[in-house]
Amino acid sequence: MPKNIISDLLANENTLITSTKEQIKTAYLADERPWIVGYSGGKDSTVVVQLIFEALYELPPQSLHKKVYIISSDTLIETPLIMNTINQTLAHIQKAAHTYQLPIETHKVQPTPQNSFWVNLIGRGYPSPNQKFRWCTDRLKIEPANAFIMNKVSSFGKVVMILGVREDESTSRNTSIQEHSIDGQLFMRHSTLTNAFVYAPIRTFTVDDVWHYLLQTPSPWGDDNHALHRLYQDATSGECPLIIDKQIKESAGSCGNSRFGCWVCTVVTEDKALTGFIQSGHDWMKPLLDFRNWLTTIRDDRTKRMKYRMNGQIYFNTVRIETENNEPYVMIAKKAGREAAKIPFSHFTILQKQDIPSYLAQHQIDLRTADDPLILINYEETALDGTQMQKYAQLGLGPYTMATRQEILTRLLQLQATIQHPNDANYQVITEAELKEIRRIWLQQGDWEDNVPNIYARIPHLPSILWERDDNPILHHDDAQQLEALCQTHHVDSTVMRKLLNLEKDYAGYKIRRGIQDEIAKILKQDYLHL
Repeated sequence: MPKNIISDLLANENTLITSTKEQIKTAYLADERPWIVGYSGGKDSTVVVQLIFEALYELPPQSLHKKVYIISSDTLIETPLIMNTINQTLAHIQKAAHTYQLPIETHKVQPTPQNSFWVNLIGRGYPSPNQKFRWCTDRLKIEPANAFIMNKVSSFGKVVMILGVREDESTSRNTSIQEHSIDGQLFMRHSTLTNAFVYAPIRTFTVDDVWHYLLQTPSPWGDDNHALHRLYQDATSGECPLIIDKQIKESAGSCGNSRFGCWVCTVVTEDKALTGFIQSGHDWMKPLLDFRNWLTTIRDDRTKRMKYRMNGQIYFNTVRIETENNEPYVMIAKKAGREAAKIPFSHFTILQKQDIPSYLAQHQIDLRTADDPLILINYEETALDGTQMQKYAQLGLGPYTMATRQEILTRLLQLQATIQHPNDANYQVITEAELKEIRRIWLQQGDWEDNVPNIYARIPHLPSILWERDDNPILHHDDAQQLEALCQTHHVDSTVMRKLLNLEKDYAGYKIRRGIQDEIAKILKQDYLHL
């Protein structure tokens, strides 16, 4: 390539970097609103933090009039190598900022134990996330970041969120940026948070611009940008942005194939990033991959799920009937961990909806458990031409059964006891606070056998935990067994009875028991009790 062309490319790049830093300085000096910078550990957010660091360093000390908060999201299930890198980088940035007397503070945001991945999945029984039910992003990323932002809004009145989003990342990302932009203005209004604004200093950068800058400009806090580049050399790796906007969540997609995503992501069919780490020599993470793969296989296993939703609602999914060699079959569609299947129609019992309660009672089927009655609900549907069509539906699936949750917890604790992180002797796949929250939820749902401490005690090589006595169950094992027998004799749902007794415990001692009637009504009005 001719020298003048190389010179022109370098000149254009230098012009872009210089103009971007000048724009950052102008934006910083424009008002008193503090900045909150989202840092994910990837290339784009690294460019943003490095440019801001350099821009502030070049300003006169007397002009550094407001704070810049650099926040990173720790979902508690991050790929462990990346989380280590992020922790080290945040420490290096903070140390360098102190050395150069820059108004920069670094912070990690985490979900509360009540909202963590394992508490939702094991405690409440949420099925693992998929594309249609991706409950994890809001709870693990958006809500913790937004809580930090709103805390600063309450302190300062207004804030500016700095993001490393670029228009050329994807068509959907470009559209989202354009929709929120105002011509001639640097700041975009946040779509959901009042008094929060968004600034995207590298929105016009290409991926080549990003790498040229990182590989030619040393990190001001002493990190190795070439090491970051090596993480991206595997074609399957990508970046998981820090998401602070529910409207951007869908365009961001899943981070399951990203080097910077969650190790247990089940939204993708195959975790190529974790596999890539293992293939590149980090074979100590194979147990993480094995656990993740097992978790995907049980998601749509009907024997692992309750047959009504968390609020007790019964629902039905229409099934497809096909005929082969004059034999009708119920077609079961393929899902992530489940192969497609066809079951002979003759294997099913055909019922009307009103006949379900007597059928379940007659056959002693408990919809809370692994019991999966092979029944189809028969109903008629009017076609567009007015003709009546026979349709069939199957009971829809709800949370994981209690037995499945206990199985997941057992396997997870076995993983915890055996995993050996080479650089972090204290690495945990689940925290003590999460275990205690899971225990609280299970006790509230009637787990009077107090299974969390019992399961924990059966796993060798785990550190001891002091379990709070206040959380002890109402009845001991023998008394609980007697209550279960009485409920069966008198045809009373034992889960309802356990919830009512727990509710009484919660309100015990209050002179004014405001709200207890509403709570009783919620327990008694669940759909599955009134089929």
